[in-house]
Amino acid sequence: MDIFQAVNVTKRFANHTALDKVSIAVPPQSIFGLLGPNGAGKTTLIRIINQITGPDEGELFFNGEKLKAAHVELIGYLPEERGLYKKMKVGEQALYLAQLKGISKHDALKKLKYWFEKFEIQAWWNRKVEELSKGMQQKVQFIVTILHEPKLLIFDEPFSGFDPINVNLLRDEILNLRNNGATIIFSTHNMASVEELCDHIALINKSKKILDGSVKNIRKQFKTDTYEFELENFTGNLKTIIDGKFHLVEEKLEDEITKVKIKTNAGISQNELIQTILPFAQIQSFREVIPSMNDIFISQVEGDSK
Repeated sequence: MDIFQAVNVTKRFANHTALDKVSIAVPPQSIFGLLGPNGAGKTTLIRIINQITGPDEGELFFNGEKLKAAHVELIGYLPEERGLYKKMKVGEQALYLAQLKGISKHDALKKLKYWFEKFEIQAWWNRKVEELSKGMQQKVQFIVTILHEPKLLIFDEPFSGFDPINVNLLRDEILNLRNNGATIIFSTHNMASVEELCDHIALINKSKKILDGSVKNIRKQFKTDTYEFELENFTGNLKTIIDGKFHLVEEKLEDEITKVKIKTNAGISQNELIQTILPFAQIQSFREVIPSMNDIFISQVEGDSK
């Protein structure tokens, strides 16, 4: 059973349709990428999931039940625009927010001590939030978002403002949360993070869902049967050798290594391509060129705009 489902959700604001019959299904214990350009409707869907606003049409389900007010306690939300009180002390605020989530003071102090030590921010417990860097503030808000161990976590641009070391720290914690049973909806413009973290994605553009599925299957779906070789001791004319069955995409010489990209015609196997090249060179490396999520994102959004 999917932990969350949105079925034909529509949301309108005045003369603008923010979501137009959008459906998504989020499997349990997975990281689900909610993708799209600015203004696509992602934030509106996230606000609907958190019951900050409601849909005009469609249905939402949490663990097989219709989404209701009580489910908010099972959801943790880290918005892109952080919301800590600048004048409050860090520890005082973290403790207050933890208790709002139903954690006793005793348990909250114990859990906060663990996380503050893990994120190396224990020295900031009695400092005001406004004294912390943006990255430090985001660490605090990440901690209070996950502290009550919600079944569904929603992270909106969680790596914004972090240096590479802290990005790695947060990424590892997100994977640990997933591995320990949490389900995560992950909204970001960083497609490298999508490839690294996400199990499934949905791409929204102009209020409509235009693509969804597992990251692995989507990348396979958009492959172009293009292969990359590094060749040593190459002899002959590549265009002549591959003429008819294959198409030369790129050829260049670097430090006596010939690097080429070749696209096969329909029905031609990679084994046949290798056998065609092999008599004329030593093959140092060979790989299929699979489009990145960034390439797919751009092609689908630009194609949808035409």
